[in-house]
Amino acid sequence: MKFVLALDQGTTSSRAILFDSRGQVAGIVQREFPQHFPQAGWVEHDPEDIWKTQLAVAKSVLRKSKASAKDVVAIGITNQRETTVVWDRATGKPIHNAIVWQDRRTANICEELRRQKLDRTIQKKTGLILDAYFSGTKIKWILDNVKGARRKAEAGELAFGTIDSFLLWRLTDGRVHMTDATNASRTMLYNIKTQKWDRPLLAALDIPAAMLPEVRSCSEVYAETTHLGAAIPIAGMAGDQHAALFGQVCTKPGMVKNTYGTGCFMLMNTGTEPIVSKNKLLTTTAWKIGDKTHYALEGSIFIAGAVVQWLRDGLGIIKTSAEIEKLACQVPDTDGVMMVPAFAGLGAPHWDPYARGTIHGLTRGTTKAHLARAALESIAFQTADVVRAMEADSGIKLKQLRVDGGAAMNDLLMQFQSDLLGVDVVRPEVNETTALGAAYLAGLAVGFWKNQKEIGQQWQESARYKPKMKPATRRQLQTQWNRAVDRSGGWTVDS
Repeated sequence: MKFVLALDQGTTSSRAILFDSRGQVAGIVQREFPQHFPQAGWVEHDPEDIWKTQLAVAKSVLRKSKASAKDVVAIGITNQRETTVVWDRATGKPIHNAIVWQDRRTANICEELRRQKLDRTIQKKTGLILDAYFSGTKIKWILDNVKGARRKAEAGELAFGTIDSFLLWRLTDGRVHMTDATNASRTMLYNIKTQKWDRPLLAALDIPAAMLPEVRSCSEVYAETTHLGAAIPIAGMAGDQHAALFGQVCTKPGMVKNTYGTGCFMLMNTGTEPIVSKNKLLTTTAWKIGDKTHYALEGSIFIAGAVVQWLRDGLGIIKTSAEIEKLACQVPDTDGVMMVPAFAGLGAPHWDPYARGTIHGLTRGTTKAHLARAALESIAFQTADVVRAMEADSGIKLKQLRVDGGAAMNDLLMQFQSDLLGVDVVRPEVNETTALGAAYLAGLAVGFWKNQKEIGQQWQESARYKPKMKPATRRQLQTQWNRAVDRSGGWTVDS
């Protein structure tokens, strides 16, 4: 048996998954690593923890599956996006902890760039909204705050990378400094039209170009690693949401996937031309294979599965997250209760950092079952908001929504999602779509799979939810949701 090994480096854990030639999981190992919160709004990782856990699970999955490095035809890497590492080229040691995508410490840098009226330029060139979420301002912060860093960077002694790039450097013992087009497109420094690092944006953030990795496609042999006991080509790289889009085989314009995790990340394939959003979505590189680049529109929802965790940990109305579906099914509807889980503001398409969570429509008859159902439905309502923005930007009407992630296993939520959108919601047989996408990209590069058509034939659905709700009911619920969102908006702004 031959396999492709996917290294899935996430925000809270590192995972390694072996896939066979049918795209089926042959082995999986996961290990969590510490999160660091030095100040309010700051989130960091120790890059050494990331490297050690990722290498450990890669070795472990081979042992667990009774496979050797010689059985692995290629390695694909997928990663938490935007998280920023700067390291010394001579020693390979990071000069500061990784600044995680969730970190908000550079909001003041973004405000200064906004005062310089660079927000429109940034969106036009990179497809991104000016925000602390992305890597560019994180690099600037490290150079401005770590003693001697700027001098070393200007002398060409420092390297920047997102997690894919850092792992590639370590796997090749410092021989290779590369990233792929998807991760580059999340830095706020990469022009997605010219497909090059943008010199004026680098100048605006005072970042030396010598720090940056070479940008390559998502599916090619970058190098070999011998860290697992034999030489294995590293042949695929993509940020996690882009890899999931590819793993869901959303290869045609208009195809959409939504990943239901702590938050939700929805991407629509828009084809070979980038569409600049007029509805507060992100324009991003979907993937690049050979000389052909596909683009996507992306909407990020901050609170999805996290609202279930809040019911469990904050309110204590359930003991485990798995209990929510059974509790919500005790009532036929929410009896007019609407929950807007804007615990960290609202993401796409609202982008309101001052919004806060609210519950509307409470009566003496409201029970914890109504709250549980309202919490689940809030995930679907937020998703529907992003779908409408995508349809408006692209001019493409949604025909089907492909879903993955933990909350996609919730039948009540998926049925309500279908009802609210008026389209089929489809869950695949292999739910590990992020790692699968990275494996497919790597396998294509070495001929393990012949082409995208062969990959497309492997995709199989495990469940399909068809809309049952009457259009009048859908419109009424949507109106109620819109009113609730309006009342949640701008909550922390002084009147």
